[in-house]
Amino acid sequence: MYNIDLLLISRGYFVHTGCRSGRCGHTACLLVSQILAENKEGNLGVKQLEYVHTIFSAGKDLLQLIDEILDLAKLEVGKMSAVLEPVSLQDISNHLFRHFEQPALKKELHFDVHTDNRLPDNIMTDGHRLQQILNNLLSNALKFTPAQGSVSLSIRTAGADIIFSVSDTGIGIPDSKLESIFEAFQQADGTTSRKYGGTGLGLTICRELASLLGGRIEVESAEGKGSTFSLLIPAVEPDADAHLAAAASASTESAAPGHPGKDNPAFRESFIPDISISNPKLLQFSEMEDDRADLQPDDSLLLIIEDDAEFAAILLKLARSRGFKAIVAFQGDQGLALAHAYKPTAILLDLHLPVLDGWSIISRLKSRPELRHIPVHVISTAEENQQSFAMGALAFWKKPSDQAELEASFLQIETYIRRPIKSLLIVEDNKDLRSSLVEFIAHPDVRVVAVGTGREAMEQLASHYFDCMVLDLGLSDISGFDLLEQVKTNRKLQALPVIIYTGKELSKGDEQRLRHYAESIVIKNVKSMERLYDETALYLHRRHADLPPDKQRLIEKLHNPEAAFEGRSILLVDDDMRNIYALSSVLEGYNMNISFAQNGKEALSHLHEHPEVELVFMDIMMPEMDGYETMEHIRAAPQFDRLVIIALTARALEEDRLKCLQAGASDYISKPINTTQLVSVLKAWLIK
Repeated sequence: MYNIDLLLISRGYFVHTGCRSGRCGHTACLLVSQILAENKEGNLGVKQLEYVHTIFSAGKDLLQLIDEILDLAKLEVGKMSAVLEPVSLQDISNHLFRHFEQPALKKELHFDVHTDNRLPDNIMTDGHRLQQILNNLLSNALKFTPAQGSVSLSIRTAGADIIFSVSDTGIGIPDSKLESIFEAFQQADGTTSRKYGGTGLGLTICRELASLLGGRIEVESAEGKGSTFSLLIPAVEPDADAHLAAAASASTESAAPGHPGKDNPAFRESFIPDISISNPKLLQFSEMEDDRADLQPDDSLLLIIEDDAEFAAILLKLARSRGFKAIVAFQGDQGLALAHAYKPTAILLDLHLPVLDGWSIISRLKSRPELRHIPVHVISTAEENQQSFAMGALAFWKKPSDQAELEASFLQIETYIRRPIKSLLIVEDNKDLRSSLVEFIAHPDVRVVAVGTGREAMEQLASHYFDCMVLDLGLSDISGFDLLEQVKTNRKLQALPVIIYTGKELSKGDEQRLRHYAESIVIKNVKSMERLYDETALYLHRRHADLPPDKQRLIEKLHNPEAAFEGRSILLVDDDMRNIYALSSVLEGYNMNISFAQNGKEALSHLHEHPEVELVFMDIMMPEMDGYETMEHIRAAPQFDRLVIIALTARALEEDRLKCLQAGASDYISKPINTTQLVSVLKAWLIK
């Protein structure tokens, strides 16, 4: 028996290692296809771009198979553990309904979620793994249910268990096959995979994950009538200490520079959008009868990106009644493509979208000079306003419940659009610098008020409306931190973006205090006049074409990777030359100085010989000295204390991310690397 267990563990490690190696090679293929899809030379036609899109889509399918095999291998060798935390059952049900409502509508299926009113608010479990199981069960139900059928999820209590039941009116499973469907690479029969697709690994992984959560999966099915898969997990409610620990964890993460919490878009794989934006098919159809065929040059155009068809229809009707023309997208990639094509007057954006989420859309919009001025009004059922404002959104709406709230929200849009002159408050005690800042930023489209003391600043904030404030922390009467405290405690000012611009180098203690305030107000810390101008333009939503020509060029240079990255020194550390080739192909296109090392020892030697290196991309899985150990050695040397290290690893799991940051990484990207994500990370760390 011991030998059999040892053999199974050895097999699991073999599969795990082999899949990671395969994933690394696959990374290079996907990255090169992304480079092709960007079509920088403009020499690919519509049909050729469709071919590239097909290559990329097929590559993603293969990646999914590799990931599923990796999950299974980790489960078999005991390398996966549950991360217990308080999980809101209401949040789970809301998320699953939003995620599967549109796919069900497209397939003409009735979809609903039912919850027992006796359910506890929270249970102690691994929320990520719970959603992974339910996503798989619901995906299967939709896949195997023909049009006009129904799929439902019910969540109820039964004794000491919470039961999640996914029921469908699909093809069903013969009694003789009920046991085998949970075995790896098995489906009900040989024709199933050919007709419906899939790897045959999903249910195997679900069964193992259920066991990991201390539960099990049961199935009832009748061939030709449908199936019900039930996940049973312990109904353990969190105690007060667990709630406090979760809150502390969330606070710590939101305070970390460049990491606004678990949901930071920088840690999400979003491969499809880079390809889809160049895919002409996204603009060829509308899922709702909107106004895209009836637009005139002087129309006020509203882009609605919302996956709830009923709510999108309400917004469309209200927009028309207020004199807007409106176009609608149900998916994030379609919404982003419409924004590029139509340049709307304003955007209404849901955060939780299929294909590409709202955070990623804001990030991409605000990184492009021709789109960044468009005011984005975020709509969400959750309290996510702080991150929305920090990324450049103009307003945050919690999904309104009545017509009056909707009317007030649209009035806010109209008021902002009709107010062509925006207001900026500069608080700087140095008279000469204050005058220089006013001269540098002032233009007919912005009203600049400059004061020298904290008292004057509070008087201005009490009597006038400002869209943004520039603050020096070293004021003569009170400290900048005292002023921030007053802003934080004033509810009317909590949405005011504050840009810190100070001549002194901030201590680590000052940086920690700033992060504390950043939890409740929007704060950006910049170190150059150019970045200051860029950030004020972002938060004032200044139209790029209306800026003075020299300021247009300034912003274009900051947001043009070719100009911003030219001559910067980068070290790539990866033992796979295919990955080095693919990464260097992207970076050399920006005229960066690229060097590489194939293991940790080579990387350490190179850094000591070339102290001019500004940023390191560090692979984790390497022979001799892995990425974790290499980063620890780098951080042990005082001269590398502020060197930027971006960790690259094959999985985007939370435990991997935390392990990388603890070892000394500044940031983290999962493979396959998304080119847009890569450039965004470089901008965040190289342009100050």
